[in-house]
Amino acid sequence: METALHSSNPGPIVLFGSGETSPSGRKIFDAIFSRLAATNTRAAALKVAILETPAGFELNSAQVAGKVGDFISQRLQNFNPQVKLVPARRRGTPFSPDNEAILAPLFDADLIFMGPGSPSYAVRQLDNSLAWQYLLVRHRLGAGLALASAATIAISACALPVYEIYKVGEEIHWKAGLDLLGAFGLPVVFVPHWNNTEGGEDLDTSRCFMGRERFEPLLSMLPGGQTVVGIDEKTGLLIDFGVRLGTVLGSGLVTLIRDDQEKRYPSGESFDLDELGEYRLPEAGVGIAPGVWQAVLEQTSQRDQPDGPPKEVRELLMTREDARRRKAWAEADDLRQRIASMGWQVKDTPEGPVLEEI
Repeated sequence: METALHSSNPGPIVLFGSGETSPSGRKIFDAIFSRLAATNTRAAALKVAILETPAGFELNSAQVAGKVGDFISQRLQNFNPQVKLVPARRRGTPFSPDNEAILAPLFDADLIFMGPGSPSYAVRQLDNSLAWQYLLVRHRLGAGLALASAATIAISACALPVYEIYKVGEEIHWKAGLDLLGAFGLPVVFVPHWNNTEGGEDLDTSRCFMGRERFEPLLSMLPGGQTVVGIDEKTGLLIDFGVRLGTVLGSGLVTLIRDDQEKRYPSGESFDLDELGEYRLPEAGVGIAPGVWQAVLEQTSQRDQPDGPPKEVRELLMTREDARRRKAWAEADDLRQRIASMGWQVKDTPEGPVLEEI
C-alpha cells in the first residue's frame, strides 16, 4: 500500500482537566465516543487502547490504567467498547514503549487513552519512542485521543514539571513536551486542575498546584507565541479537527492565555482552533518515520477498508453535527437531505447520530 494514497484525517482529541472517571467524565467520554461511532466504518464495537506509560514508574500502573478501563467498559456500555491495556511502562525493560509486541493494540484502536502519572516521566519514556510514533500515525488516520492528568501536560509544547516544583521544591521551570499539536501549527501548553482548591484558604493550589504567585513568573518564562490552555477540574476540551473547533464540556471553564490576553469559555461554548495559533492540517506523515508510517498502514489497511458509509457521507454527518451545536437548524436539515440523496438515513439517538443505509 502506498503512503500517498492516505491523507491526514485526524481524529478528535479530548483533554480532561480532571475527573475522567467521574459522572462528568462519563459525559465527556460520551462526546468523543459519539463522534468516533459516527465515523466508524465497522459496526458494533469501538476498540480502546489504554497506554500505561505516564504511571509506568508506579508498581501498580496496571491497576491505575485498569481503573479507567473498567470505567469505560461499565459506564459506556452503549458503545460496546473493547478495552485493552498497553503496558508500555519503561524503556530498557520487557515492558518498553519500544516493544512492538506489546504495542499491537494501538494498530486498530479507535480511541487511545493516557492518563495519571508523572508528566516528566511520560515525556522521557515516550519521546521518539515507537509507542509515540504509533500513536501519531493512528491519530492522523482518524483514531481519537483521550488524555487526562499527566498526559494532558505531557503532550504540550512545554510541559509543566508539577511534582518537581510542588513536591520536591525545584525552582520553577518548564520542560520540553511531546508537542502533539505542533504539527498543526498550534504551540499549546495545557494546564489541567486550573481551578484546583485542595489547598483551602491557606494555600493557593490553582493552576495545577502552582498557585497564581508561581504561575505568573512561569508564564513569562515560556517561549514567545505559546498559548496556555487552562482546563478546570471536571471539565474537558474536545478538539474536533473536522470542524476546526474546540468545545468545552463538563462543569467548568477553559481559559486561553495568548499574547497577554485572557479569554474564558464556559461549558457548551466553542472557539475556532485559530484561537490557539495558526492552525493548519499537517501532511499525513510529517514528523513520523517513513518506516513506522508504512508499518502501521500495513497493519491497519484491512480494518480500514470501507464497508460502511463512504467518507463523503461521514464528513457531511460531522458538518451536520456542527450545525446542530450552533443551532443552525435549517442548515442541519439541508445536510440531512443531502445525506439522504446519497443513500443514507440519519437517525438521532441519545448516544449520537447513527447512519443507516436506505
